[in-house]
This record gives sequence, structure tokens and C-alpha cells, in this order.
Amino acid sequence: MGVRVNASRRSGTTDERGPGEPARGGPDLLATLLDGMDAALCAFDADGVVTHWNREAERILGWTATEAVGRRGLAGWAVRTADAAEVEARLMSVMAATGRQVHESALLTKDGGRVLVRIQSAAVRDAAGRPAGVYCAFSEVHTQIDLERSIALSEALFDNASWGVVLVDADLRPALVNVHAARALGTGRTAVLGRPLGELLSQGVEELESALTHVLAEGAPPAPADVWVSVRGTEGDQRRCWHSGFLRLASPLAEEPAPLGVGWLFQDVTEARRQEREAALLRFRSQQSHRAARAAAECEDPREAATVHLDFALAGFADHALIDRTVGGVAADGPGPVRLVRTAETPAGGPGPSVLTGKAGLPVPYGAGHPAVQCVERAASVRAAAGALDPERARAWAAARQWPGDAVHALCAVLRSRGRTLGVVTFLRGAGRGGFERADAVYAEDVAVRIAAALDLAERWEETGA
Repeated sequence: MGVRVNASRRSGTTDERGPGEPARGGPDLLATLLDGMDAALCAFDADGVVTHWNREAERILGWTATEAVGRRGLAGWAVRTADAAEVEARLMSVMAATGRQVHESALLTKDGGRVLVRIQSAAVRDAAGRPAGVYCAFSEVHTQIDLERSIALSEALFDNASWGVVLVDADLRPALVNVHAARALGTGRTAVLGRPLGELLSQGVEELESALTHVLAEGAPPAPADVWVSVRGTEGDQRRCWHSGFLRLASPLAEEPAPLGVGWLFQDVTEARRQEREAALLRFRSQQSHRAARAAAECEDPREAATVHLDFALAGFADHALIDRTVGGVAADGPGPVRLVRTAETPAGGPGPSVLTGKAGLPVPYGAGHPAVQCVERAASVRAAAGALDPERARAWAAARQWPGDAVHALCAVLRSRGRTLGVVTFLRGAGRGGFERADAVYAEDVAVRIAAALDLAERWEETGA
């Protein structure tokens, strides 16, 4: 409480002394603190004499501490004479007020230019609480506006931005999330903080953490990336695609860039990506059907044309395929058990074109509940899957159905032509592919129509011998 601040009018620095203590030599702590401030600072005593002037004030206006300290008022050197009375009155009026005052003024630089600054002033009081002077902190208006814009942008991003924004620390844990991101992660804004990403996501964690680690080490990537994740939820995992951008955050106060974390911005584009994928898949399958039709048209044997349609359909769709015809090659619409003869199949040991079989005419030993038999009986597509079985039990499941041992997903489509059921085509997938969906069944039915037409033509060709 008894400390006094004495301004040196030769250097502009300050000495801190207790009552009755002589001035200490060497670097002055207060002067060092003032010169290290990012804001320009000057101070006046009760008579309006400049007592303090730091390096930032010198940088903005060009006047050194030696030139500024000791001057009475700002007129003629830091402020135009015409404006000096108003500016000084506003500055000194803060001694009779409480709190701080903020206003903007145009100050003069040493080279005669003018700079608009925002000034924050407050009264300096002595040990008895009486006004003893004024201190002013000021900065260029555009710098202050830039700072305010940065703060406003940060607050807006972490409030109601339409993008998800997550601040991830150097340990790859969320340190701050906005409302949109918390909603996408299926939790609250505070509940997600400090938790490992593996507790929030069941799939895609490795890819996301790898991206964050890369940004911490190398910096931001040149373009956003799509990251597929599965978000844990009370109703099960939800597969989502997040269009993500990453920014490395470094401290502006460190002498060397030290990463504080990563700014992760993302937008949910799941539906758009699914539509794009479905459209691309539809184009590919349409092109395959077109190529198959052209190739089949060059086949003299209609049964060979049927295998051509089967081979073109397999690309990107299934791993194996089988064609089974009803015994005798006639309609199976009447009463009695369904018996099927293997007509064509893809090689089980590796890739290759389908081969024609079944010359002996021996029925395939399908059970009553076999998916192919159900397909013929219902004249509709049937899907089947091994489910979550271990590899050995999955092979036994496939063998019991007369399918290759690596099959875990099956789709049977009925072969219909001229109002008759001619058989069934079965598409099989291994464990490396997902199960068949409704869109796959539609494609399989389209292929089955083409195969059925070729087999019907083969039947007619055999009957007439032409």
C-alpha cells in the first residue's frame, strides 16, 4: 500500500520504491512489464503530464519514451491542436468517474500521419483512494476489430454453427465441442470432454485418430476428407459419413510453434454420399447389363448366352453364382415337391467364367427349407445369411446347402418366362462382402429375367432341333 511509482523523464521507465527507500538500479520490473505489453500504454498525472510510455505506443505513433514522457498534454504532437481540448478532457474526466471508459480518437504519428485508435482509460488512485492520474491503453482500431471478429467467430462456431466443430487436444481427446458436434456424437457438450474417441465411435476411430495425429505433426491437409464412422448410441450404432476439415492450432505466444491441438470441423454428408454411391452403382450395373446383352446376342447357343448374363452380373456383385432348373425343364407351378438340376455354376476354386453342367440330369439334394426351393415355391426372391457364426460353423452352414464353403450370404431369384417358373439363380457372397439388400434383389431379378429368357429359348431350340 505504501509503494510509489516514480517516472524517469529521461528514459520513460519507472522505478518502484517503498517509503523512504532509495531508487534501485538495474532493470526495473514495472518498466519491463509495460514494455512487454501487446497494447500501447501511456499514463498521465493529475496535471496531465505524461508519466509512462511503453514500446507498443512508440511502435504505433513513432514517439519514443524519451520524447513523450514529461510532456504536458497531447496537443501539437500526439493530437491535432484543434482536437486536443476534446480528447484531453475526455481522458482526464475519468478521474471523476468510476470504472473504465472506452472511446475512439484520431492520434498523430511522428511523421505527421493520423491513426485511429480505440482508447480504454481508467483513473489511477493514491494510497488514500484519491485520483492521482489516468492510465490509457490503446490499440489501432483495425487491430481491435480483427481481435473482436476473431472472438466473435470463435463464439459463433462454438454456439450454433451449422458445421460440427471440435477442439481436440494433443492427447486426441475433445477439449471443446459446439452444439452441432455434440448432437452428431449423440451426447452433451460437457459429457464428451476429455473422453477418448473410442468411447464415442465404434468404427472409424483408427482413421480419425490417424488424421488428427498427421495434422499435429505435419499441419493441415490441403483439402477436406470424408471419414466414415459408426456413432455409439442407445438404439445401436449409426453409420455416418462426415466431410471433415482439420486445422493445427498453435500458440501465438510461444517462441517456437507448439501445437495446442487440432480444430476439427465436419458436416454430415451421409445421405448425399449414399445417393452418390447408389447412383454410381446403378450406372455400373446398367452398363454391365448393356454389355451382357450385346455379348449374349453373339452366342449361338442360348445356354451359353445365359452364362454370359451370369458372368457379367457377378462383377462387383457376388463371388459365386448358380443356375438350377426344374427337373424336365418345365414349369414347377403344379403340386408336388420341387426338384432342381444344376445347369451352370461359377468355379468354386477361383475366378473364371461360368461352366454348363447337369448333363446327367441328376437333381441337387436340396432340403425342403432350402432358399432355392423356397424361391421356386413362392416365385419370389429369397435372401439368406449365415449370421454371426465362426468360420468353421459358417462352412458347415454353406456345405449343408450345397454351396461353396466360403459363402455366408445368399440371394435366390426365380427364373420366370412366358408365365412359367423355369428354375432359380443363386448369387453368393463371402465374408469379405456385406449382406444382400433390397436394391441387390432388384438387380438380381433383372438378371434373372434375362437368364430365364435365354433358357426358355434353349428349351424351345432343343424341342424343335432348329
